[in-house]
Amino acid sequence: MKDGMGSPWEQAAADQYSHKISLKIPGYQLQYDLMDTLMAALFDEQPCPEVLVVGAGGGQEILTLARKHQDWRFSGVDTSIRMLAAAERRVAEAGLEARVQLQHGELAAWKSSRLYTGATCMLVLHFVEGRKKKLALLQSIAGHLEAGAPLFISAINGDTSSPAWSLQMAGWKIHMLNNGIPLKEWEQFEQSFGVTSFPLPPEEIELLLRQAGFTAVTRYFGSYLIDAWVAVAGGGAE
Repeated sequence: MKDGMGSPWEQAAADQYSHKISLKIPGYQLQYDLMDTLMAALFDEQPCPEVLVVGAGGGQEILTLARKHQDWRFSGVDTSIRMLAAAERRVAEAGLEARVQLQHGELAAWKSSRLYTGATCMLVLHFVEGRKKKLALLQSIAGHLEAGAPLFISAINGDTSSPAWSLQMAGWKIHMLNNGIPLKEWEQFEQSFGVTSFPLPPEEIELLLRQAGFTAVTRYFGSYLIDAWVAVAGGGAE
């Protein structure tokens, strides 16, 4: 997931991640705020929802949701010890430890039979190499969800060989440089595709979601080459 060691987003120290990522992605917080309102609408009056956070490093999803919903509980998993430590610090500073459980490792290694009310996987999927591994992660998430539970997911998407990709990247470069991101850091990001980041066209992501057992796939956010969707799980343990 957000590996924290080699991706372009995490060249800075993990404790600077939440600040720098908001400079890099226009509408960064908006995608989480929209996630919050849509998730709340889907949960409606459901008592004590439990949310699985895949790629919990940094803690943005947990902080956004937990601060607004006092009865929600969270289980987070991330493959980066450094990013997970940053999440732990932010959770502790917000006084949310009693409702948050964080674990280092791969979701596929979890042996828990618990089924969650909902899940998030934000800005993670493009770090997973290859269609097969992306599908496996989505299937693993689906296997940890109740029937009808929503998954909120965002990622960098697109055809890297297309004119549309080139245009979006040109605009994104101007945005980052205008926000004080060093040119060297932009160049690291630009050169990461096919090395540490592996985007697919949006229609491929939607197909993967359906193949993993999700339905009602709905796009709710877009910013340059980042798209976000909400989809509904069919349910069932792995």
